[in-house]
Amino acid sequence: MTTEVRVPTLGESVTEATVATWFKKPGDPVAVDEMLCELETDKVTVEVPSPAAGTLAEIVAAEGETVGVDALLASISEGASTAAPSSPVEAPASAPAPSSGGASVDVMVPTLGESVSEATVSTWFKKVGDSVAQDEMLCELETDKVSVEVPAPAAGVLTEILAPEGSTVEATARLAVIGDAASASAAPAPAASPAPAAKTQDIKDGPAAEKAMAEAGLSRDQVTGTGRDGRATKADVAAAVTAASAAPSPAPAAAPRAPVAAEDASREERVKMTRLRQTIAKRLKDSQNTAAMLTTYNEVDMTETMALRKEYKDLFEKKHGTRLGFMSFFTKACCHALKEVPEVNAEIDGTDIVYKNFVHMGIAAGTPTGLVVPVIRDADSMSFAEIEKAIAEKGKRARDGKLSMAEMQGGTFTISNGGVYGSLMSSPILNPPQSGILGMHKIQDRPMVINGEIKIRPMMYLALSYDHRIVDGKGAVTFLVRVKEALEDPRRLLMDL
Repeated sequence: MTTEVRVPTLGESVTEATVATWFKKPGDPVAVDEMLCELETDKVTVEVPSPAAGTLAEIVAAEGETVGVDALLASISEGASTAAPSSPVEAPASAPAPSSGGASVDVMVPTLGESVSEATVSTWFKKVGDSVAQDEMLCELETDKVSVEVPAPAAGVLTEILAPEGSTVEATARLAVIGDAASASAAPAPAASPAPAAKTQDIKDGPAAEKAMAEAGLSRDQVTGTGRDGRATKADVAAAVTAASAAPSPAPAAAPRAPVAAEDASREERVKMTRLRQTIAKRLKDSQNTAAMLTTYNEVDMTETMALRKEYKDLFEKKHGTRLGFMSFFTKACCHALKEVPEVNAEIDGTDIVYKNFVHMGIAAGTPTGLVVPVIRDADSMSFAEIEKAIAEKGKRARDGKLSMAEMQGGTFTISNGGVYGSLMSSPILNPPQSGILGMHKIQDRPMVINGEIKIRPMMYLALSYDHRIVDGKGAVTFLVRVKEALEDPRRLLMDL
């Protein structure tokens, strides 16, 4: 029986890849899920696992070839057994292994989500030699967006940790090995034996990694490979470049800090940025560097919205089981305005403008670990109650660190409420690739001239930051005026005016 090896799904908007490296050659025995080859797209590197055990019969797509999604890469003949060829070679190196090798289970990096290719091992809850139960949490990974707990795929003893705390792992990497209780004492010793043998093999890095090393002026011994069999990846080269640039940094950094008194320096605390915080910093700076960002301001009299909320909030909560807040009013008002000014709900893709005929509303939320933006999908077709329930549920999951990758992707517009922290005025930064973000602020009583008379009114400053490459000043001001009008006369939302 022959099994086909095909190109896996490469990710959103990615239609082709280049075969970078084959780890096996025709005639080699392969095990289920053993890595056969590595594909490179314009965004990520993808390893292709074997769908079945057997012998690699034929390689259809050679190294350097460009292949499309679901294209045939190779074929595997399932008639041959992989155990027979491998045992005679490994038996002399480690005699005790055959009795326990079959019981070993690899702990792999779980699915991290669309467009996420690597993670950092933040915490190991177990150490080598510890007994583990199936589904017991072994470690926690930190990506640039969420934290992921890794459960044990089987019960046994943790015999080896391959990725220690602080290491960066790819989406298909091995984290650890679990063996049965009987092999616990013998497993660590044999594990160390074959490792050097593997290192002595002539291992070829992927072309992307080699190109990155050449561009950075690094030799191969300066890069620590974390890929299969110690192969270097683009991420490994980037890490080496960072390490090289960071090494001499203490001397230059000492210059501006020289005036700091020794007793003050001893009371300072240096903490490494989390991946989430690093990503927040990078994305916000990239947004400033890429978009032609501009902010326009207005203010809204919240009298009518506050009166309507006060009148119906008890009845609303009794009927729908959720509180009536201001966010549903602002979400509705923004959806209403986006229909009139669709470019604020669009994005730039190369030389094209992509208009969205729907509103996936991002609601920025502060959490103990940093800012996240869960997305309320199809907010334009939701009722006040549905919006309030969705915001409450997403907010709780954000604070608990339970948001999935899918819940933070695909937003078309964002609302950021700095007013909950007391902000009176600010200029929000765009959440790329979106073209608009509305900043809400605190409601403050101010004297206003109403029909020739000075009255005290609850006022809020609004700020719309927008990408001037796609949104003109007229469109931005019109959008903000429509939001203002809807909030000052919320009946307009019901009449779709």
